[in-house]
Amino acid sequence: METYTLRDGLTVPKVGFGTYRLNGVHGVQVIDSAIDQGYRLIDTAFNYENEGAVGEAVRRTSVPRSELLISSKLPGRHHHYQEALETIQESLYRAGLDYYDLYLIHWPNPKEDQYVEAWQALIDAQKFGLVRSIGVSNFLPAHLERLERETGIMPVINQVELHPYFNQQAQRDYDQAHGILTQAWSPIGHASEMLKNPTLQQLAAKYQKNVGQLILRWELQLQTLPIPKSSTPSRQRGNRDLFDFEISAADMATINGLSRPDGRLHDQDPAVYQEF
Repeated sequence: METYTLRDGLTVPKVGFGTYRLNGVHGVQVIDSAIDQGYRLIDTAFNYENEGAVGEAVRRTSVPRSELLISSKLPGRHHHYQEALETIQESLYRAGLDYYDLYLIHWPNPKEDQYVEAWQALIDAQKFGLVRSIGVSNFLPAHLERLERETGIMPVINQVELHPYFNQQAQRDYDQAHGILTQAWSPIGHASEMLKNPTLQQLAAKYQKNVGQLILRWELQLQTLPIPKSSTPSRQRGNRDLFDFEISAADMATINGLSRPDGRLHDQDPAVYQEF
């Protein structure tokens, strides 16, 4: 597995594992399988209600905790400074962990306008040793500029919706210019639709890969960090098998050509969307 080095020095793998809707015993089994297949960055969130399942998988695996990177996210309803600190602590209690490697603000929730307060709590949580690196999710350039203006500290990661129908070029360009790694959630988009796209199918056949592998490789060449999710060991393994081929510049442009302004999976524009 190849790696990125974040601006603060933390080394992270170029592909992580998403855990949305992986709960209970089944969730633990799937996450444990992903670790067995070589994933070392596991992404969860307070609102996924599966931090406990992630923590149980961490305890069950023979892989040392020091070799795993566990990431979680702060929900919008706890953006007040003290609530944010207590929620990070509660996240750790839920997972049975001593620290998180990454902790993100899940959404800016601009109508409440408390995300700077939440960011200050993450800054202090890092100082207290509760988290190693801090970042955000679904933040637009205006939100990021305000964090830097009011706290002097920029996130090291910005996790955003990113897939062939919504390639986030402007956001990626901004993040890269400011030393922020762009992480991709829902990297395959709506799989039932995306995997049937004839352009992607044709290109995947050209590279002797499946469509999912083609998309994830495209995202790596965009210098982003995708976090695919799969419950099947063979698919988990395939989603990491991305480092033995390279997509040509012309084919990268073809995939980028699929992006569209209304390409979001849901009506979740961070400028107005609220998630609590």
